[in-house]
Amino acid sequence: MKSLLATIALLCCLNSAAAAAGKAYVATIDGSINPASAAYIHEAILMAGEASGECLVLRLNTPGGLLDSTRDIVTDLLTAPLPVIVYVSPAGAQSASAGAFITRAAHIAAMAPGTNIGAAHPVGMQGDQPDSIMNEKATNDAAAFIRTISEKRSRNIEWAEDAVRKSISITETEALDLNVIDFIAPSINALLDSLDGVRTMVDGSERVLTTRGAEVVTIEMSFKYEFLDLLSNPNIAYIFLLLGMYGLMFELYNPGAIFPGVVGVISLILAFYSLNTLPVSYAGLALIIVGIILFILEIKITSYGLLSIGGLASLFLGSVMLIDTDSPLEIVSISWSVIVPSVLCTAAFFVFAIGMGMKAQMRKPTTGSEGLVGETGIVVAILNPDGKVMVHGEVWNAVSTGPTIKKGSRVTVVEIQNLRLTVRPSE
Repeated sequence: MKSLLATIALLCCLNSAAAAAGKAYVATIDGSINPASAAYIHEAILMAGEASGECLVLRLNTPGGLLDSTRDIVTDLLTAPLPVIVYVSPAGAQSASAGAFITRAAHIAAMAPGTNIGAAHPVGMQGDQPDSIMNEKATNDAAAFIRTISEKRSRNIEWAEDAVRKSISITETEALDLNVIDFIAPSINALLDSLDGVRTMVDGSERVLTTRGAEVVTIEMSFKYEFLDLLSNPNIAYIFLLLGMYGLMFELYNPGAIFPGVVGVISLILAFYSLNTLPVSYAGLALIIVGIILFILEIKITSYGLLSIGGLASLFLGSVMLIDTDSPLEIVSISWSVIVPSVLCTAAFFVFAIGMGMKAQMRKPTTGSEGLVGETGIVVAILNPDGKVMVHGEVWNAVSTGPTIKKGSRVTVVEIQNLRLTVRPSE
């Protein structure tokens, strides 16, 4: 009886502990930081807060991203209504560039074994001269930003500034020793067990975490944000831009085709949305448009390939320049594996179209009245100089260019004008 009562008491304790632990919500960012990921994190914080969750764990693996989106996420973390734990995982993951700012803005920062954090220098500025005013301004702004976050969360300010100014990157064990993070945990459950009883400040008041045995609730990224996240990829934006231009061009050259025009308009709208979420260089966009125009002109104007060469150079340079990598914290760009095949396929298509067009213009006509020039016929009514000849089984009025030609003689068509053939004796 005593053992039974002890078992019941233990079960009651476990149930009450589980009830007290509540729910731990988990959101995941695996990729670049962009407006879609910022909106996803914002909704995850609201959802976990409205559900009175014990905490929100943000699993993070990112190489960096946009400064504006990073600031939005940091603001959400600093004003969150519940504790937010940024957990850099799984093994091999990184929290670089923008990720370093986000990790430091969390109430509690943790990393899995085999991960790293840092390298928060404004990446696009590294190629500038050391005395560049823009480089200095961007670096100072990023340094002040990360110092503010570190002061708010009472973390190592000196390392934070070095991560921005010197692009320092460290492992999870070094981060723990330097007070960059608070915990190292191999899994979500191990992390929640470690967080049990930890005190943290949330919205100005102290809160004690009760996470041991908490129910883990995953907040999946909706299809909407997954699609928008895909569109924020510069490679996708570039492909949509080219598809849109080609679709409209084909529709203009073949009015009434409809399908190319519809695809072109939809692709351009998606491309403009994508480019709106990226730091676009308008010089690069202008060069791409000029390149397409030059290719079109090559079809209309015989330049013996000069316009095609200019279009190829303009399209290539515009593709390289399209994404402005001088934007602070921005490390995304169009992949060379996308640029090179796109430019080569575009050039090959136009060169093929131009080549076929020039051959068609130079080819001797084979149909219609022009196709009779050079053909051989037989005189059916004496040419003196007027008469009639039969060509291709048809009788034509004809005139001789020379002496009288007798009936039954073979003649060659020299010219046709107003349905009247000019002929000469065949050799």
